[in-house]
Amino acid sequence: MKIGIIGTRGIPNYYGGFEECAQQLAVRLVARGHQVVVYNSHSHPYQQKNFEGVDIIHKYDPEHRIGTFGQFIYDFNCILDARWRNYDAILMLGYTSSSIWQRFLPAGTAIITNMDGLEWKRTKYSTRVRKFLKRAERWAANGSHILIADAVEIQNYLNRKYKNQVIYIPYGARKFKEANPNVLEKYGVEPGEYNLVIARLEPENNIETILEGIQKSKSERVTLVVGNHETAYGEYLKATFKDSRIRFIKATYKKEYINNLRYFSHIFFHGHSVGGTNPSLLEAMACSSMICAHDNPFNREVLGDDAAYFMDVNDVANAADLLDRNDSQIQKIKNNLTKLGSRYNWDMVAEQYEVVFQQASI
Repeated sequence: MKIGIIGTRGIPNYYGGFEECAQQLAVRLVARGHQVVVYNSHSHPYQQKNFEGVDIIHKYDPEHRIGTFGQFIYDFNCILDARWRNYDAILMLGYTSSSIWQRFLPAGTAIITNMDGLEWKRTKYSTRVRKFLKRAERWAANGSHILIADAVEIQNYLNRKYKNQVIYIPYGARKFKEANPNVLEKYGVEPGEYNLVIARLEPENNIETILEGIQKSKSERVTLVVGNHETAYGEYLKATFKDSRIRFIKATYKKEYINNLRYFSHIFFHGHSVGGTNPSLLEAMACSSMICAHDNPFNREVLGDDAAYFMDVNDVANAADLLDRNDSQIQKIKNNLTKLGSRYNWDMVAEQYEVVFQQASI
C-alpha cells in the first residue's frame, strides 16, 4: 500500500505526541512492506528526503512568520500535494487546521482521521474558537471514511455523535532503559529529591492546582516545571508562584534529558484533563515514574488503580507530603510497565493501523 501521513510538523519527532505517533507508525509500516510518505514543515530540522525508509516531503509552513494561521496554510499545502500522489490511504493526525480543506482531499483515497481529544473543551480557547473547533470536528468526521479514537472514552463520544466507523487504537511507549543520573547535574537536582511536571503550560493541564498544592505542602523537595513558559500564561505562572521549591525549566525535546528527569523524579504530576490517551503519561509510565494524576476518565482509563490521583490543592499537598516509593507504589510502577507490553505497544499499534488502512482501501 501507499500511505500518506498529514497533520504533524514532521519526523523525526522534535515536538510532540502526533509527531511521535507518525514516526513510530511510519517506520514500522515501511518495515512491513508499505510505501509511506510523511509531510514535514519546510523548516523542520531534518532536511533529508528519507528517514529510515520513510519518504519525506517538505511543504511550506509560514507559522513562524504569521502565527497559528500558518498551520492552516501548511495543511492546505500538504493536502494539495496529496491530490496527485495516488495514495491508497491518507492518515490525518488531528483536524484543527485541516478540516476546512476536507473537500480538497483526493477522491478515491481512503481518509482515516485520528480525532485526538475533545479540542473544543480546551479552556485556553475563546468561545468563538471553541465553536469553530466543534464545527471542525464535524467537518473532519463527515469527510473521513474511518475515525480513530485513542481512548475508549473518546470512542464512546464519537459513536454517540457520528455515524462513521470508530476504531479504538491507543498510542504506544517503550520502556526506558538508559538511566543516567549524570543528566541531573544540568538541573541541579538529585535522584528522588524532586517532583516533576512536564506539560504545555495551559489552564486545562491543572498547572495552578499542582503548584498551589506544592506551595501548601510541607515537603522541601523541589518541583521542576518543564514547559514553554515564555508565553502570557507562563509569565503569569512565574509571577504567581515565586517559591524556592518551584523552578520553571524551558521545554526540551531531547529524550535523553526528559526521560532521565522522569525516571529519577520522586512524583510525576500529570494534570492533563482534556483529551484521550496522553502520550506524555505513557512516557512517564515507561520511565518507571511514580504518578499522581488528575482524576478524570481519560487518566483513569490508562492508569486504573496504579497511580495516586488529585482533584484539588489539598490532594496535591497530601501527595507531596505523604507519597513514598514503598512496596505498594513499586508494584503499581511494575503494573504500568506491564501495560506497555499488553496494550500501549507501538508494534501492536502499527498492526492495528495497518488493518484499518487495508480495510478502508478495499
